[in-house]
Amino acid sequence: MSDDVKEKQGGRWGRIFAWVFVGALLGILAVQLARSQKDVLARGEAAPVFTLETFEGEEISSQDLLGKVVVLNFWASWCKPCEQEAEELQTAWEMYQARGDVVFLGVDYVDTTNEALEYMDRFGITYPSGPDLGTRISQGFRIRGVPETFFLNKAGEVAYVKIGPFESLAQITRQIDLLLGD
Repeated sequence: MSDDVKEKQGGRWGRIFAWVFVGALLGILAVQLARSQKDVLARGEAAPVFTLETFEGEEISSQDLLGKVVVLNFWASWCKPCEQEAEELQTAWEMYQARGDVVFLGVDYVDTTNEALEYMDRFGITYPSGPDLGTRISQGFRIRGVPETFFLNKAGEVAYVKIGPFESLAQITRQIDLLLGD
């Protein structure tokens, strides 16, 4: 085989390799795009396993919450619609806190600690809340924005999703009571 033929074949293999590489890269990007386009978790889907480190330094694992109704609220201090529901969420927490079978968790989305703590202070929020470091929790729940609230049943499945702010305390308590069977 002449050197010219070897050179042409080597160049051909280089081009084939380059096209395979580009195809694989485009395939990976397509899969990532498809994942990002999924809707929020739907009713009946298992909630992703997560750990929330609260602003007080407590670690709360979703695995430890099985057997309880969980109200998981995604919020941010810069979110004006979040302000509309903050007091109702706190009031609902106060109504159910003593029961022990209902847990409220606030997940602070893309925020700074100082502003988040000021927000919690302004609205008197006492239920456990913490930052979504690296947006891991919000990605797991595939949220689209804030506020979004997920009600998880005692088996750790999504029972109801509220996108946008609650209009009333009754909207919150209705969902909790349904899950408690009260």
